[in-house]
Amino acid sequence: MSAIAVTARPQTPLWRRLLGFNVLTGIVLAVGGYILGHFIGDHIHGSNLNYYSAQAGQNDIAIFLGYLLGVVGFLVGLGFANYPLRRMLGHPPTLAEKESEAHGTLRYFSLSTDHKVVAMQYLVGIGFFFFVGGLNAMLIRTELLQPNTHVFGANQYLTLVGMHGTMMMGMMTSSILGPFANWLLPLMLGTRRMAFPRVEALTFWLLMAAGVVLITTVFWGGFQTGWTGYQPLGGQGTAGFDAYIGFFILVGISMCFLGFNLLATAITMRGPGMTWSRLPIFIWGVLTTAILMLLASPMLAAALMMAAMDRTVQTTFFDPGYGGSSYLWQNLFWVFGHPEVYIVALPGFGIVLELLPVFTRKPLWGYRIAVAGMLGVAFLSWFVWQHHLFMSGINADLRPFYMLSTELISIPTGFIFLAAMGTLWRGRIRFTIPMWFCIAWAFNFLIGGISGVFLSDVPSDVLTHGSFFSMAHFHYTIMGGLVFTFFAAIYYWVPRMTGFKFNELLSKIHFWSLFIAFNATFGPLFAVGWLGQPRRVVTYPAFLQGLNIWVSISAYVLGLSMLVFLVNVVWSQLFKREPAEANPWHSKSIEFQLPTPVPVHDFDRLPAFDPDPYPYGEPVQVPAYAGGGGPAIASGGGEA
Repeated sequence: MSAIAVTARPQTPLWRRLLGFNVLTGIVLAVGGYILGHFIGDHIHGSNLNYYSAQAGQNDIAIFLGYLLGVVGFLVGLGFANYPLRRMLGHPPTLAEKESEAHGTLRYFSLSTDHKVVAMQYLVGIGFFFFVGGLNAMLIRTELLQPNTHVFGANQYLTLVGMHGTMMMGMMTSSILGPFANWLLPLMLGTRRMAFPRVEALTFWLLMAAGVVLITTVFWGGFQTGWTGYQPLGGQGTAGFDAYIGFFILVGISMCFLGFNLLATAITMRGPGMTWSRLPIFIWGVLTTAILMLLASPMLAAALMMAAMDRTVQTTFFDPGYGGSSYLWQNLFWVFGHPEVYIVALPGFGIVLELLPVFTRKPLWGYRIAVAGMLGVAFLSWFVWQHHLFMSGINADLRPFYMLSTELISIPTGFIFLAAMGTLWRGRIRFTIPMWFCIAWAFNFLIGGISGVFLSDVPSDVLTHGSFFSMAHFHYTIMGGLVFTFFAAIYYWVPRMTGFKFNELLSKIHFWSLFIAFNATFGPLFAVGWLGQPRRVVTYPAFLQGLNIWVSISAYVLGLSMLVFLVNVVWSQLFKREPAEANPWHSKSIEFQLPTPVPVHDFDRLPAFDPDPYPYGEPVQVPAYAGGGGPAIASGGGEA
């Protein structure tokens, strides 16, 4: 029986709950806020049009104010203003948002302070925008089936490229930390909640608002700068670039708050026995990522605010004709942009190293080496950003340093591979679906790392910079590193999160079609780029059409593999709903020792942890925790 008594609450009629603070109310207030902001902006702007605004016939001030008040209205409609207002009126603090909607579907469409609900909101929300970004990729490859015949036209093609890259880079930064760190961190640390539950919920809803803002760019004519938003080109764009700025500002705020909350939880709320040397390796991946989020995202927000001021109040931060500098944008953006690459990669490292001991039935090899590798990657990621400026005309004396620092980062990354390979060596490997994705990660990320050497050295970068070679490298590193570990985490943890298993046949079809199609899509792009085809250009030489047709067909198969996954999710999690075993992987991690479903309060009594996070290969006692017994021991779990 639960040690915490829960008072039964009278069931509120559905119509009254729909009229309360939830996503429907948020949408209504968001529309009202946008209209109000646009109205105010029209009166502020008056006749004070800069050259580009006048030429485009747009009012950037009104658009920015519309987005700002629209997002504020959305958050108010969700109920984020309730708590501070109640506190100002003298009411005691409460987590009523979590307690009042502990069960039912409506909790997923409203403000919830239950970290498990927020994690599921992240999983579904990010999944939706992931498919939107993937659809853009299919349209891009459709355009490139012909070297000269255009399906969409040059401007529309550039908008598709920009929306695809921006959506993926903005949303997928939280694709692992949002669903899995939020769900797992309190459980693995032995605490009942995140340090700041309302901030946790805020990070999700800000990210969803950002995604909607970016989609609205299609109504303003899109933006033609790609995901990097280079200035002063961006400043000359239509109002679609305002949506780009609004999107990334919201993403940056969400990332900053998320990193802060994860750090505060891990530093201050660890359970008895959870020392720094005892942390699960996944938590180290979360911590290093959170540090980068907290430090890098304000740099992005600052650069975007400067770009917004150039477009609205006629500053000239990035206009060389008036004393500004386009190099300033490149430096500010890439000081964020290259740690961003490791914000995406580091959680994947943590997932792979967390899962390998389970499926090899042996302890993680080189735990301290792996931790050192993660910390080394996080540290060195701040010293490599100017390799993105090798072809921009930077001082030639700076190039050797950034060549060296870029290549040095392969050393701590090698520590991660060393720990992974050492864990695989002579292990009793079980080739489950999550294990296949982990092995595929090693293959893909290795290719991405090797190809990165050509981009870090100035002589070869002169040939490959801005080509499809760099795009192929980027996708092997990011998609090959992030998406494959994302699916490994889904197949490993989601049955524990929802209580229902995936269809095994569809899961196998998904993996093999994804792995084969991914390599068939991006492998040939190394050759396409080496032969001189630039990215973000709608035309290409006719002799490259054969390779481009191959890549486009492979990309369609890649898209179909994602549809197989979607069918699997709908069938197994919504219709068939076959109950999952409590611990199908025989894991000894604490999240698999808890009751199903995990209670709202997580633990009846806080667990105590023994010194070894990965006691595989040795028989240990089943933990005393079983829903109300003795203290939980995190590393129990039966046979080795």
